[in-house]
Amino acid sequence: MITFLTDFGTADYFVPAVKGVILSINPQIQIIDLTHEIPAQDIAAGAFTLGACYRNFPAGTIHLAVVDPGVGSVRRAIVVQAGKHLFVGPDNGLFSYVYRREDRVRVFQIEREDLFCQPISATFHGRDMFAPIAAHLSKGLLPESVGRKVFDFVKLDLPEPTADEHGKIIGAILHIDRFGNCITNLTERELPNPQSATGNSQPPKLLFAGQQITQFGSHFEAATDKTSLFAYPGSAGFWEIALWCDSAAEKFAVKCGAEVILDC
Repeated sequence: MITFLTDFGTADYFVPAVKGVILSINPQIQIIDLTHEIPAQDIAAGAFTLGACYRNFPAGTIHLAVVDPGVGSVRRAIVVQAGKHLFVGPDNGLFSYVYRREDRVRVFQIEREDLFCQPISATFHGRDMFAPIAAHLSKGLLPESVGRKVFDFVKLDLPEPTADEHGKIIGAILHIDRFGNCITNLTERELPNPQSATGNSQPPKLLFAGQQITQFGSHFEAATDKTSLFAYPGSAGFWEIALWCDSAAEKFAVKCGAEVILDC
């Protein structure tokens, strides 16, 4: 199985061209689209989306990911072996959440030009380099056979929660989904669960976009005040901040990187 994530959209020929190359090499392989609606050139958004769902796929899945503003430059093309999965794409930080979550990671620079589609387009490595490599991996090509092992692979600077001198935890917004829900970098380590958040005589204070959030729960219906911000543990393993049937990001003009403060 090969999953496929890009910022290509679906209006052009890019997605079917890549799939055509894969199927020409391995007609039996199943290709699963993760999404092709990553915002253009947004490596961080692609990294988050891939990191949030790759573990839902069976062991041995190959994940082809192409969000590649550096296509045609000196940035490397890589194969990543992490846990029980393989990843193919540019060495630009797109696999950062994978590196963080897996203990066993090996990264190889793709150097097998004999496997590429010829001639190689300087603007479409997804079709000419990454697609054939993913297809050959699906037929049993060993990741270490694509090229030399590298250790200085690119990692995004993913913000971690920190504590200030007063014991407050300073977090940040990692991602904003299509509903306008704001996904923080706070996990159950910082805020254990909805029950502990609401069951204390002094519940925690969560400050966000100039607002103090007092509603915590496990799902959207738990928000008793449908007009106020609400915090809940999201399915990607991070606390999220939302408005009932509305965009929290749009209403409060929030972007990725915005600060979140947890005062327990």
